[in-house]
Amino acid sequence: MVTAVEVRTRQGTVRGTTRDGVAAFRGIPYAAPPVGDLLFAAPAPAAPWDGVREATAFGPTAPKAPYEEPFATLLPDPVVPGDGCLNLNVWTPDPAPGARLPVMVWIHGGALTRGSSAVPVYDGSAFARDGVVLVSLNYRLGAAGYGLFPDAVPNRGLLDQIAALEWVRENIERFGGDPDRVTVFGESAGAISIGALLAAPPARGLFRQAVLQSGAPEATPRDKVRAITRRMAARLKVPATAAAFARQPVARLIEAQAAVLRRSSPLIGGPAFGIVEDGHTVPGDPLERLVSGRAAADVPLLLGWTTEEYRLWLAPTGLLGHLDRLGPLTLALGAARARTPLAAVRARAAASPGTGAGEVVGRLLTDHLLRDPLRRLAAAPARTAPAHVYSFGWPSGIPGLGACHALELGFVFDTLGMPTADSLSGPGAPQPLADAMHTAWVAYATTGEPGWTPWHRAPAAHTFTYPA
Repeated sequence: MVTAVEVRTRQGTVRGTTRDGVAAFRGIPYAAPPVGDLLFAAPAPAAPWDGVREATAFGPTAPKAPYEEPFATLLPDPVVPGDGCLNLNVWTPDPAPGARLPVMVWIHGGALTRGSSAVPVYDGSAFARDGVVLVSLNYRLGAAGYGLFPDAVPNRGLLDQIAALEWVRENIERFGGDPDRVTVFGESAGAISIGALLAAPPARGLFRQAVLQSGAPEATPRDKVRAITRRMAARLKVPATAAAFARQPVARLIEAQAAVLRRSSPLIGGPAFGIVEDGHTVPGDPLERLVSGRAAADVPLLLGWTTEEYRLWLAPTGLLGHLDRLGPLTLALGAARARTPLAAVRARAAASPGTGAGEVVGRLLTDHLLRDPLRRLAAAPARTAPAHVYSFGWPSGIPGLGACHALELGFVFDTLGMPTADSLSGPGAPQPLADAMHTAWVAYATTGEPGWTPWHRAPAAHTFTYPA
C-alpha cells in the first residue's frame, strides 16, 4: 500500500510516498535551475515555495549525450527532461524529526559527463529498510559543470555537490537523519569528486566519513580542460567564454561536447573534463593534500576497487583483443601512459606467460590510476583516522567483463532485482554477495566499522566474492 507523507524543508513542504515502511522523496531542488546567466555560475539558492511541492518523481537530469554502444546497453542512463537538474532524492525509514538516523549521500559516476541519481540501481530503498537515510543527487556535467572559462568560476559541478551537502546539513534532520552522522559515498567520477571534497576547505564539516569506490583523488591539468573548452568553441564557432557558450542552445553544446570527447577513455586517456586546482575550493592536488595530512586526516575512509576494472573499457569494444595483437607496441603505449619504464612493463609481461599484452597493460593502468593511489592514501602516515580497504572479485555473467568497473554497484545498493541490474552483471547474480556487501556499507554508515581490520593494522584488502 502506498500512502502520502509530507516533510517541511527550509524552502517549503514536499510530499513523497511511503511503501513497505520506506518513505521516498524525489526531485527536491537544492539549488536554482542552472539556466541562462546561471548556466556557468556557482549554484544559487533554491527559491522557496508556498503550499506543497510534489516529490514523487525523479527531477530533471543534467544535460548529457547518450552513451554509444556497447556502453548504452551495459550502463543504463535515464534522461529526465527539464531545467532544474540541481535536485536530490531522500529515502528514509522514519521521516520524523528526532530519529537521528545515520545518513549516506550518494554521488554518481559517469566520467563527469554522464550519469544521474535516477539510475535504477541507485534506488535507496534497501538502505532505508536497514535504518539509513539515503540521499542521492544530480550535479552539472561536462562543459556546464567542468569547462574552464576566463569569465566563470571553475569546478561548478563540485560546487553543486557542496551545495547539496549544505542542503543535507540544513534539512536532513527533518527526514529523520542525523546531520552529524553523514557518510558521503560515490563510484568512479563520484569517488574522484569525493576525493576533492575531502580536500576542499568549503566542504569541511559537511560529512563525517567517506567511501571511495573505484576512483582515486586527482586533479586534471588546467591546460587539458582548457583545451577541451577551446575545441568545443571552435566547433561552435564562438569565443571560448562562458558568456558565448551560454548563448548557445544546450543541445548544440552537448553535440559539440560529444564530438570533442568521442575518442576519450578513462583508462587509455584522451580528452576529458576533470576537477582542476583553483586556489579556493581545490587549493591543491587533492591526493597530495590528503596524503600529507593537510586535509581530512581525521576523516575515516572506506576505499576499494574491482579486481578487473579495465575490462569495462577494453572487453566490450573488442579493444582488448586488438591490444593483444599489437603486442610489444601495446606494452610501450602502456608504459608511456603509466609513466613506467618499458623494461618494468616487459618484466611484468614475462612474469605472466600466456597473458595477452592488453591484459597486462589493463592491469598496469588499473594499478597506476586507481589501486596504487588508493593504497597510498590508506597507508599515509599523516592520517589519524582509519582507512578500510576492500576488493570486489566476483566476475560478471556477461562473457569477457570479469569483475569489471561499476559491477559492484548493484551489490552495494542491494538492487539486483531492479529491471536493469543484470545489464552489467548478467543473469543470476548472487544475492548472498549483495547481502554481505550491502550489510558492510550499512554497518560502516552506522558504526564506522564495515566488519574487517583497517589498513594500518593489516595492510590487505577485504575481498568480496562468491562463493566467499
